[in-house]
Amino acid sequence: MKKLLIAALLLAVVGGGVGFYMWNKPHQDIASATSDVTISANELLTAFQTGEEAANAKYLDKIVEVSGEVREVGQTEGKTVVRLNAGDSMDGVTCELDANPKRTDFKPGDQVTFKCTCSGFLMDVVLVRCVEK
Repeated sequence: MKKLLIAALLLAVVGGGVGFYMWNKPHQDIASATSDVTISANELLTAFQTGEEAANAKYLDKIVEVSGEVREVGQTEGKTVVRLNAGDSMDGVTCELDANPKRTDFKPGDQVTFKCTCSGFLMDVVLVRCVEK
């Protein structure tokens, strides 16, 4: 019984240590990281529309360098969000800029390239922590 209690306590301490490390782990610096994939907004949206499971395997949680034309710019929870035109009137590619971006004065029609982390597909392909390339 005593060995079981010691093993449980040791497991709890190790689990707590791992949890603490993961909670406080610094974010990856997207600006200096190497892109896993370079793609246009049209190609990225098409990949998710034609096969979401395969696209998730290829792009989800990867650093994606995406290029396209700005459709609209807005603010969500204090962050600048740039929606790229991806050749579909309903869907697109949404790029949530990282904290303190170099610029936020994007205008519809501007050609841009962002390096981001892909977080999945809802109605749009959602890219987060984006930095302008």
